[in-house]
Amino acid sequence: MLTERDLNHRAVEGARFFRAVTVLAAAVLLVAGCQAHGEDNSSTRSGPTASDGRAVNPLKNPDGTKPGLAPVTADADKAAARKLIEGLSTKGRGPKTGYDRDKFGYAWMDTADGVPLARNGCDTRNDLIRRDGHNLRFRAGSDCVVIAMTLYDPYTATVIEWRKQKATEVQIDHVVPLSYSWQMGSSHWPKSKREQLANDVLNLVPVEGRANSAKGDSGPASWLPPNKQIRCAYVVRFAQVALKYDLAVTRADKAMMLKQCEGG
Repeated sequence: MLTERDLNHRAVEGARFFRAVTVLAAAVLLVAGCQAHGEDNSSTRSGPTASDGRAVNPLKNPDGTKPGLAPVTADADKAAARKLIEGLSTKGRGPKTGYDRDKFGYAWMDTADGVPLARNGCDTRNDLIRRDGHNLRFRAGSDCVVIAMTLYDPYTATVIEWRKQKATEVQIDHVVPLSYSWQMGSSHWPKSKREQLANDVLNLVPVEGRANSAKGDSGPASWLPPNKQIRCAYVVRFAQVALKYDLAVTRADKAMMLKQCEGG
């Protein structure tokens, strides 16, 4: 027969067990909530990869409005790439005298007429981040300003968890660098055309900041993306921009571009 002391003891133990179960259940719910809503866990599961299906072959994206750069691998596509590159004119690279970024308009202007996404109420940089980024988070009250995202960088084949607090981790690369274009003839263009080149989504790719800095104003003979699988796609995009804006490339650049799309 249980004494009053035994009954009290069992009541205390029962209360302790109930509290332990309650705490454990709350912890499980908290972890589940973090996995469902947390930036890091969700991006680990659903972050972009080279074969996620979103990146588009540049030959099938002639205006640059679709995301990313998918590798050009099929023999028929490589043949089409070489044909495109063969259409480029060549000349020597001129001096950099007089070049200034401001000659191409202020950075990421939304008012460069004649290019996709212009005058949509969102600056060019955010347009590009929205085009290529995953798991986008916007500034409160805005559907334009991205403050966090997951980006697959085709140049380095890496996934970047980007936050606006460290903005330079992702930079927008001008595939045909503005300084390169200046030396190849854009110094003689009207400013409106230079503004188009600087803000045309065909010429812009969000990439790892260090890769973009390493590229500088190099042409393909001097710099190619570290990710070899993307190099044919990269030079195709370079050629698309040059042809659209009637820019010549150097002989060395053209030869290197053709080499990247050999085969087929």
